[in-house]
Amino acid sequence: MRFALGALLLISLSVAAAEAPLRFVVSDSWAMPMVQIERGRPTQGILHDMMISLATQVGVPAEFHILPRARVQNAMEHGEVDVRCYISASWLPNQSGNYIWSVPLLVQRDLLIGRRGSPDSVNPADLPHQSIGTVRGYSYPTLQSLFDADRLQRDDARNQEQVLEKLLVGRYRYAVSNQWTLDWFNQRLLPDQQLQSVALVHEQTVGCYVRNDPKVPVQRILNTLLQMKMSGEIDDIIRLYTGNGP
Repeated sequence: MRFALGALLLISLSVAAAEAPLRFVVSDSWAMPMVQIERGRPTQGILHDMMISLATQVGVPAEFHILPRARVQNAMEHGEVDVRCYISASWLPNQSGNYIWSVPLLVQRDLLIGRRGSPDSVNPADLPHQSIGTVRGYSYPTLQSLFDADRLQRDDARNQEQVLEKLLVGRYRYAVSNQWTLDWFNQRLLPDQQLQSVALVHEQTVGCYVRNDPKVPVQRILNTLLQMKMSGEIDDIIRLYTGNGP
């Protein structure tokens, strides 16, 4: 009887010690090589691999919540998710809630993209009035004054890949894309079809932030992300999908 009670106690302690999954939020506007979403769950990509590795090293399961970009911050504020990555504080001027930010982990390079045969270099401010391919909900600080003055007009798509698909078939002459998505997209095209960069629109570092809650192993998460960055693991993940470093 005493043995049985002891076994039950050990089981109870093991259950109590088991930590809840680390809940990552995934924006449905992401595209490869950042993340591939199949049947409602992420299956591969730079951010997918980074999040899986983070959770594994912290010692908890990873749980993914795929949400429209407009709902992501609300989910963080209401405690529905714990970690948001691929984000800059400058993108969240009205952020509320108690969060702790990681060190910068990645560099986001937004480019103005044209089809093959476009000029090698374009100044967006010199373009005549026209539509520019953009992602719904994304901010483009260096282009915003041109949008506000109606010198350029946004043509929003749901995600980055759709933006480039529309550019490829001629829905507009130019679009904005990050460098990695452009490189990934061009891999499946013949050389004379490949899209090309004509201007650097914006460049900045991005990282992750964590909901500061006693139930979340905040410091372990931040320390692990720092270690992943310093060891070169994150750069290795980037090379796996792009063939190039950050």
